[in-house]
Amino acid sequence: MIKITIFKDRNGYIERYKVSGHAGYGIKGKDIVCAAVSALAQTTLISLVEVCDLPENKIDYVLDEEKGVLDVTLSKTIDISIRTKTEIVLKTLEVGIKSILEGYPEYITLKYREV
Repeated sequence: MIKITIFKDRNGYIERYKVSGHAGYGIKGKDIVCAAVSALAQTTLISLVEVCDLPENKIDYVLDEEKGVLDVTLSKTIDISIRTKTEIVLKTLEVGIKSILEGYPEYITLKYREV
């Protein structure tokens, strides 16, 4: 099962997201649920830098493909103009995950935490 946790601050801004585990929907390399979640999570990380212009030193992340872990944390000191863009990208991740969850609820969990 893929476990996804989205961490929001008290203002509702997404500060961190963590994806861990494997769906088990299909065999390794052909699991469409894992592929969809991985594509969303990794594209989000890349987009934070390339689309939102967030400096790489403002992102702390761990990627372990073997264990199926991507844990991304944003710095608390981000310029507000960039922060607005990052929130759009992060909410798009959230919408995408919810969409996959609707179709494959037995393979994914989504939880929220406050930071």
